Amino acid sequence: MRGLAKTSRSQGGMELIERNRPEPKPDEALIEVDYAGLCGSDAGIYEFESAFERMTMPTVIGHEYSGRVVEVGDAVTKFLVGDRVVERPIRGCGDCYQCEIGESNVCQNSVITGVDHDGAYEPYIAVPEDALHPVPDGVEQQHAAMVEPTSIATRAVIQNSRVRAGTRVLVEGPGPIGLLTAQVARAQGGEVVVSGVGQDAEYRLPLAEELGFETLNIADDDLNAAREELTDGIGYDVVFDTTGHPSGLPSAVDEVRKGGQIVLIGQTGETTMPYSPLVRSEIDLQCSYASKYEDFENALRLINTGDVDAETFIDDRFSLLDADEAFETFVGGGTCKPVFDVSVLRD
Repeated sequence: MRGLAKTSRSQGGMELIERNRPEPKPDEALIEVDYAGLCGSDAGIYEFESAFERMTMPTVIGHEYSGRVVEVGDAVTKFLVGDRVVERPIRGCGDCYQCEIGESNVCQNSVITGVDHDGAYEPYIAVPEDALHPVPDGVEQQHAAMVEPTSIATRAVIQNSRVRAGTRVLVEGPGPIGLLTAQVARAQGGEVVVSGVGQDAEYRLPLAEELGFETLNIADDDLNAAREELTDGIGYDVVFDTTGHPSGLPSAVDEVRKGGQIVLIGQTGETTMPYSPLVRSEIDLQCSYASKYEDFENALRLINTGDVDAETFIDDRFSLLDADEAFETFVGGGTCKPVFDVSVLRD
């Protein structure tokens, strides 16, 4: 079978390679992959950012996917052949302190599908039973491919933020996690505004508007005037920084109200700013990383109800047979959530 793999330690370096169909271990199920999404970390691998230097080459990438069980190991008891599933791709060790107290998303020894071992940009993947999550009948298989990124948003909003009915919310960054966060925050009753930069004006900000959000282009709009109008000059109650850019946190400090909350989801790297204003305004700075079982459940329910609009959100223009086009378009802001039909690799 063929898989799309990172093959060189440089920008690009993605090739279709031959892989043997995996044999499931006793505690694993063999999954036939139907659809797989492209996210910011996949783009980070494409550009070979420093966070991915630990990868061995070649490694088949991809961790957001939906599939169905085609074979089960002898010890598997929760799944049957034919079951539709998604994977929780950050696998905790089960033994460290964080895993023992239920914080497996920040396991000290976690491994990540599509980074530390072959991922879902290939027709079949063997997955431990305890990393699989069932997909309910009401969720379409293509839509299920975006459950994993949606679970990151549900964790950020439902578990880690103060968003409630009437909360004034700003989401910085109209990328995939930003627009999913905006939809989850709206489902919790928040009054949500989405901001982006110049390159977002072509595709991502119009997509946010199509999803029903007020938008701000920080390259063109007067943010002070917008804040005055949209929050009565008070500032936003909660600001989510999903940008992954050094400017995101300083900008969030400018936009949040005194006594408000900033939730960091994007992984910025380094940024420099004065922190005294946060202390003097008693701003709550909360980080949110990855997701757990409950967050997947919430994601599936919100997709099932339509509160997260998968049909509008998904971009199915691209193919794994010409993946460079998808990655370059994503990096340039010309798409938000590409979802690939993996069946092309079975031909």
